[in-house]
Amino acid sequence: MAASSASPAEIIRAKRGGGELPCEAIAAFARGLADGTWGDAQAGAMAMAICWRGMTTAETVALTAAFTHSGRVLAWPEAPGPVLDKHSTGGVGDKISLMLAPLLAACGAWVPMVSGRGLGHTGGTLDKLEALPGYAVDVDEARLRRTVAACGCAIVGASADLAPADRRLYAIRDVTATVESVPLITASILAKKRAAGLQGLVLDVKVGSGAFCPTPALADELARSLVGVARGAGLPAAALVTDMNQVLGSTAGNALEVADAIAFLTDPAAREPRTLALTLALGAELLLMGGLAADAAAATAALQRALDSGAAAERFARMVALLGGPADVLHDARLPRAPVQRDVPAPRAGVLQACDVRALGLAVVALGGGRRVPGAPIDPRVGLSHIVPLGASVAAGEVLTRVHAASGEAAAAAVAAVQSAFTIGDAAVAAAPLIAGRIGG
Repeated sequence: MAASSASPAEIIRAKRGGGELPCEAIAAFARGLADGTWGDAQAGAMAMAICWRGMTTAETVALTAAFTHSGRVLAWPEAPGPVLDKHSTGGVGDKISLMLAPLLAACGAWVPMVSGRGLGHTGGTLDKLEALPGYAVDVDEARLRRTVAACGCAIVGASADLAPADRRLYAIRDVTATVESVPLITASILAKKRAAGLQGLVLDVKVGSGAFCPTPALADELARSLVGVARGAGLPAAALVTDMNQVLGSTAGNALEVADAIAFLTDPAAREPRTLALTLALGAELLLMGGLAADAAAATAALQRALDSGAAAERFARMVALLGGPADVLHDARLPRAPVQRDVPAPRAGVLQACDVRALGLAVVALGGGRRVPGAPIDPRVGLSHIVPLGASVAAGEVLTRVHAASGEAAAAAVAAVQSAFTIGDAAVAAAPLIAGRIGG
């Protein structure tokens, strides 16, 4: 294939046939996404070919670079400390970015966190933050820089000129059953992070029933791909493989998760143990990577001090206010509430042995808390709260979770779906470890 002059159909055919694409063909694909010369059907076909045939590490490095340089690339020469960030591959109830960004900022890092929206059954950080009235996720570079300079962090979306090729493909993947592709996930994540001008990145790679990687083997493959491609693209990175066989925390849904994050930052009693442990573990990786702590114990202690002193909560509040959200978010977040709430009763007494977390995520989507097509509106009010953790003993009729819905009909459907997602037995089963593995460093 003469890559420099190949048509979209020729490039798609080459990848569909299992060939390794040269850098020029990959660059042509990225350019076509960015400038619109590749149509949606062609982009979807290419995504499917990659999903089916895969990519080598060299191809994925080239795709990441092409996506990164399809638009503007930021630099932070004025930063007084390291420029760091974290990314999760997606889970249900995962709101850690909301707490970790201000925690890192309170410990001396700059965190320009370019985040995404929900994909499939998982929630998106931007969708959560947009539950806050007035919060602007789409900001220009000047406002992004002012916010980071003022409080050390800003959680925003990728602007139209930041990795625009990935921005377009990201939406197409969500509706073409091509989300679960290791090369596409890798390039999508890393292109935005490289374009944000980072100096260090930690990846939270989820594994289990609520993750894009349901098996340890696939999660390990993705973690190694992310770390290897990041390094190939010049970005220091490490990855933790973490459990998503149960919801992270006790809520799933945009406004509900924001309320949970605010409580986490302000109230020690509201810090669910698994969420706290993972937040500290991810933060410690970054403080070490950025030279802000001498060892893991010192890094964890610094993060805990920033949390307990209220310094992280204060950074979060300043960020929200600077980005147009409630001026006193810690005391009055003005989050919307669903008009209908229904408890999901346990059908029998016993021990909560397992949960189909993906089914819970899909229940939130069905309530209106996620998208079935790109650009569809989201109802920030809906979701699940009071989710009982695995291993808990329940009586017949006891609440397994609470559904927050826009209507009685939607609530009834969600109650049935959620109830069937839980497995209750007579004996306790061993819980999966929160952190199953670590790659890189």
